[in-house]
Amino acid sequence: MAISAKQVKELREMTGAGMMDAKKALTETDGDIEAAIDWLRTKGLAKAAKKSGRTAAEGLVAVNVEAGKGVAIEVNSETDFVGKNAEFQGMVSDIAKAALSASSLDELAAADLGGKTVADTITDKIATIGENMSLRRMERLEGTSVVSYVHNAAAPGMGKIGVLVALSAENDDFGKQVAMHIAAANPTSLSEADLDPAVVEKEKSVQIDIARESGKPDAVIEKMIVGRMKKFMSEVTLLGQAFVVDPDKTVAEAAKDAGVEITGYVRLEVGEGIEKKEEDFAAEVAKAAQG
Repeated sequence: MAISAKQVKELREMTGAGMMDAKKALTETDGDIEAAIDWLRTKGLAKAAKKSGRTAAEGLVAVNVEAGKGVAIEVNSETDFVGKNAEFQGMVSDIAKAALSASSLDELAAADLGGKTVADTITDKIATIGENMSLRRMERLEGTSVVSYVHNAAAPGMGKIGVLVALSAENDDFGKQVAMHIAAANPTSLSEADLDPAVVEKEKSVQIDIARESGKPDAVIEKMIVGRMKKFMSEVTLLGQAFVVDPDKTVAEAAKDAGVEITGYVRLEVGEGIEKKEEDFAAEVAKAAQG
């Protein structure tokens, strides 16, 4: 039978389930709302949906490299404790393997993982582990050689920060050094050419305003801006940064000495950009004791 948008909306409001899950439940139960609710509960989807509004800003980043191709994924959970859970880690590892064959996050979510999609696998884990989780990001990188590094590793190939570096030739030792540099220095772009022009213009505008406060002539201010923008580029671009292994050289100079070119990089950090809710557990305990 045809399932109406009104029915789907009603079921979603009653269970908090996702639109596609609600529609599937109604289809499987011939539009019977009560039966659809039970169907969602048996699948663990209603339970998972209740947790979907909770902030998932912890979790793991996992990296996987194979034959000049690398992927980095971020799977979030609500607490750092779950990131240390072997069951969760196993799921993240499997997703990272599947990611090598996916070209986008949506494709990865729909990829097969032992007879279930990645999305359904995560939903099942939400129900069994009891925390909200999400597949947040996936980045791919290709090159003649791709080297990976994980900072604060919780298990092989996964941790709080994952880095991929693409090189023009094989040099794993140097690639690992660069990956560690990226994890620590967190550059904004590979080079000046890759930097967002809006970012450059904004910084230049700020520096011009600062320089004008000095009251110096325009000719002097122009020279000041050139120097300050050069310093800015050395701070935010990977190739312009001082190499952490040898601060007397830029990363570009170190790469030249190593006989390779750095052609790209990826850096993912767990929870980056997510506004985390500050929990006051003492207050919660006190409130519970009073009530």
